[in-house]
Amino acid sequence: MKNIKKTALLLIIIFTYSCTKNTDQQHHINKKERFSDPTVNNTVSENKSENKNPDFPITEGRVSDIIPKKFEIQYETEGDINGDGLPDNVIVLRQKSDTLSSRTVIVLLKNKDHSFRLDKISPNLLPAEYNEAGYKKYDPEDISIEKGILSVNLYNPAPYGNLFFNFKYLNRDLVLTYIETYNAGAGSHQSLYYEPLKGKFIQEVTNTMEEEMPSETKSFRIKKQKFLFENSSPEDIISKVYSENDVL
Repeated sequence: MKNIKKTALLLIIIFTYSCTKNTDQQHHINKKERFSDPTVNNTVSENKSENKNPDFPITEGRVSDIIPKKFEIQYETEGDINGDGLPDNVIVLRQKSDTLSSRTVIVLLKNKDHSFRLDKISPNLLPAEYNEAGYKKYDPEDISIEKGILSVNLYNPAPYGNLFFNFKYLNRDLVLTYIETYNAGAGSHQSLYYEPLKGKFIQEVTNTMEEEMPSETKSFRIKKQKFLFENSSPEDIISKVYSENDVL
């Protein structure tokens, strides 16, 4: 009888210990899952990777910290572009190792502590600096910020003509608001004016063969479009609008 009692007591002790151990292990697993969920960590890591431009690993600090060493500043302008009362910077960069390669334009918004944060990057905003023959396409080139408008003015009498365009912040987007071109050809001058957000396109042709040089203006109502700074090429945009709207 005593042996039966001892055996029963031993089984109870073993069962109780086993349950306690399993409970502790499960608690440890749950605690580990709470703080080390691999799915959550991967998601955070992926989000950080998606928001990071490999050419600009540093996105906040001094201007010299943000601009990678492989670039040099070609043009720079200062002004309040986002309407917060602080002077921002728009900078045209080109590669030190290849000044003939495409240029990058960046927008640096100023923080209250006088540091800057990289807000916009455009690899397509400016056309190639040189043509196939090695001559500058536009000279001079000018960028400026005035009353919240980023203006880029590219000058060339011929054969490319002048190309002017503006961008403005609408909420958090830097949006193309205006393009103007001027071309002088044999017997006539032509100007184009395009406002994408309004769907307004105007062609003005001046006949230089006549003494009074009469002008003819045509207006076109076209589809309203929103072009963002990051992926806009104003030169390509105005060419496409010109060709798609039966402009002679």
